[in-house]
Formats: sequence, C-alpha cells, structure tokens
Amino acid sequence: MNDMSHIPASEITPESVYLRRRELIGAGLATPLLALTGCSEAKEPAAVNRPKDSPDGFRTADTLTHFEDASSYNNFYEFGTGKTDPAKNAHRLRTLPWVVSVEGEAEITGAYHLDKLLKGMAVQDRIYRLRCVEGWSMVIPWQGVPLAEIIKRFKPTSKAKYVAFYSKADREQMPGMAYESIPWPYREGLRIDEAMNPLTLLATGMYGKPMPNQNGAPMRLVVPWKYGFKSIKSIVRIVFTEKMPQTSWNMLQPEEYGFYSNVNPAVDHPRWSQASERRIAGTDSKLFGQRIATLPFNGYAKQVAHLYKGMDLRKWF
Repeated sequence: MNDMSHIPASEITPESVYLRRRELIGAGLATPLLALTGCSEAKEPAAVNRPKDSPDGFRTADTLTHFEDASSYNNFYEFGTGKTDPAKNAHRLRTLPWVVSVEGEAEITGAYHLDKLLKGMAVQDRIYRLRCVEGWSMVIPWQGVPLAEIIKRFKPTSKAKYVAFYSKADREQMPGMAYESIPWPYREGLRIDEAMNPLTLLATGMYGKPMPNQNGAPMRLVVPWKYGFKSIKSIVRIVFTEKMPQTSWNMLQPEEYGFYSNVNPAVDHPRWSQASERRIAGTDSKLFGQRIATLPFNGYAKQVAHLYKGMDLRKWF
C-alpha cells in the first residue's frame, strides 16, 4: 500500500499552496496576499479517458484512493494545519455521546443524539470524487444518508432558504483551535435546494468502516460538486435560515473563497489555476498520479447545473 505518512505535505501539495494556507492561519490574515504561482504548472494535463459515472452520479468507476492515504492526508484545522496532523491528533475527539442541535426556520427543532437523528434511515453507498481547492483530488467510497431525507424530518418552513452547519469546537479535544485567526467554530452553508439535491450526503462512514475521527467522525457533509472545504466535518449544529449564512473561509478571505465554491475549472483561484488537479488514486508512487483536467462541477454537471441556471458563476463563485 502507498504510505504518505512520512512525506511532507509541501512535497505533495504544491509548496506555494501549502505554505500560503498555513500563513493564512499563522499570520491571522493581517498582511496583503502576495501573487503566488499556486497550483499552476507549465505542463498541460495529460489526456485521460475517464470511466463513466452512473446516471444518477452516485458512483464513479474512477480508481479509488487507498484508505491509508484518504485517512492520513487531510485538512481538518481543528487538529492542526499540517496534512498529517489530523491523523496524529484526532484520537482525542470523543464521539460518544454525540448530540446534534437542529435550529431555526423549521416546524421541528431540538437537540438529538445521533442515533435518534438517523433512526430508521437506510445507509447508502456512494463513490464520489473529492476535489480540494488546493488542486489535489481523491476518489472515496462513502456510507451515509441523503441530507434531503434528514431535512424533510424537520419540516423547514417557507422562510428556510439556506441551511447552515457548524463543526464541534472543543479546545480540550482539538489542539488546532489554538490558532485564533480562524473564527471557531468552523461553519459552512448551502442553499436549501443544494442541500436537498440527491447527491448531498451526510456521511457516517467510508470504505465500509465507521468514519475515522480525522475525516470528520461521527458525521460529516459530502457535497461532491463543490470544493472539499464545503464538506464540513464533525457536525454538531444544523440551522435553517432565511439569510445566507456566514462560512468560515469566506469570512477569512471573501475574494478567494466564495459562498458557493462550486468546482469550476474556468474560474481560477486568485493565486493559482483550477484547470487541473493531482489525483491521489491507487498509485504506488509517493507523489500524486498524473495531472488531469478538472471537470465543471467536478463532473456532476448533469445532476446539479440546473441549480445555477441564469447565475453568473464568475460572480457567484
């Protein structure tokens, strides 16, 4: 099996991206951003004949990323800003008991133990691509329940235009929270129709196993057509709201991380190209596989492009 645990993240993620993401935390965003090359490279991505997804988008035949890599190369800043920090530190997270608070514009609200929240829900298998804003990607088999099924239980009112999510924030269990520049708790949000899309998953496992702590145990969001930071981990609050909720990376750098954050190869990050990506997928090399072209909506346009009909996706990035 491929083992990346001994490889510096700066050797895998393009170094300028790795260092700059750390600077955003360590420096508290106090200085103007510099123009960096980021994920861009001189070489064009190799032509790749990609396998076809299932018509519903729930499965892809793309080569799976090894479990060892998907569970050891992570962004989960509550446990540290290094790629291997979550796997080293997330054992501190206590996932039992786990209570989720449901709030806001809904007929039914309250605090629910996770087993009650998911009671009677059939767990489904999905194989999705995961595209990080940093320019790397994975292919992961998830287990979970459609978010739409959970939302229906709480009967959102007509005022519920958005759904906000909040991660657990516990300094005793999460040493990365010492970085005060991030507005803890980590928060994300979706428009209600995005949340209700059949692809959107509340995942409780991966690779047929319970969700590892470093990957967002015991429950995380998976939104495969958006950049990975939208798929918030270790959720403890779900809030139905009429107004667009604040989201952590948008609060930190609004000109770089929009609310929607759909994967769009035609809209570059201000400091690097998003036209291609490095895939971590079943290679025996210590580095990523070949650079491949990034697909609009991460390859899920058939399932989600209608959600953005008439929108300027350069403005609403």
